[in-house]
Amino acid sequence: MRKIHYCVAMSLDGYIAGPNGEYDWIIDDPEIDMAADFARFDAALVGRKTFEMMVRENRTEVPGLDVIVFSRTLRQSDYPNVTIVAEKQKEMIEALRKKPGKEILIWGGELFRSLLEDGLVGILDIGVIPVLLGGGIPLLPTRAAQKRIELISHKIYKSGIVGLQYAVK
Repeated sequence: MRKIHYCVAMSLDGYIAGPNGEYDWIIDDPEIDMAADFARFDAALVGRKTFEMMVRENRTEVPGLDVIVFSRTLRQSDYPNVTIVAEKQKEMIEALRKKPGKEILIWGGELFRSLLEDGLVGILDIGVIPVLLGGGIPLLPTRAAQKRIELISHKIYKSGIVGLQYAVK
């Protein structure tokens, strides 16, 4: 069965975005081969707020990825190049995991939290960025349920980024 990965940059103090959703604090590192990282996936599960940011940046299509957006308010007719899913999200994801293909990527903190609660997230790929934001959108809310994870791999880059990969138990 295909695994679902949450790939995210996080500040050292645990934030995935600034107070207004900003991500300008995320640094590029030439050692990180983003093309190779994305080649592992053929589908991206995207939360509504993240997708709306993608729309503002005119980046709704991602070559090589089927983009599946979870929203009860967006209409499929407005976004013909992506799939909008409003109902039976868990069932749709479970069916997608059973289909042949590459791994599945999550974009969106709220979507990640929801899928984690439902036991659908298999892998956490966290790039810890050497910055302290002091506030913003946390990786998890303060009252999130405890989850056991196991370190799969780690890498320290010259830029100070620490790549961590965990399996969710």
